Amino acid sequence: MSNPQQLRYSKEHEWLSAAEDGVATVGITEHAANALGDVVFVQLPEAGSTVSAGETCGELESTKSVSDLYSPVTGEVTEVNEDVVNDPSLVNSAPFEGGWLFKVRVTEEPADLLSADEYTAFSAG
Repeated sequence: MSNPQQLRYSKEHEWLSAAEDGVATVGITEHAANALGDVVFVQLPEAGSTVSAGETCGELESTKSVSDLYSPVTGEVTEVNEDVVNDPSLVNSAPFEGGWLFKVRVTEEPADLLSADEYTAFSAG
């Protein structure tokens, strides 16, 4: 499993793209998608809502379990991925591409986000 180097990662297994014009993309990692199993339902924060770093902002339901979705940053949700809402299996098949979850205008980013190498070591341990 290879975690893209350009992303940053939370210890709750979410990834965050670099912000473009202040807006970053959020998804869950391949490690988390594999641990969940086949995702069959996603509940995402609504566009216009505020999310806080480390706080629950949604839910992922799989054939194995239900898992909370945590925001890796604080900010305002600008867009949700309707493709994932309509086809939750994208979370499993393309977690770093078409399976992204939402975009957020970042107002605060915690200092404890991990690099790809740090996340790989964290998730292996």
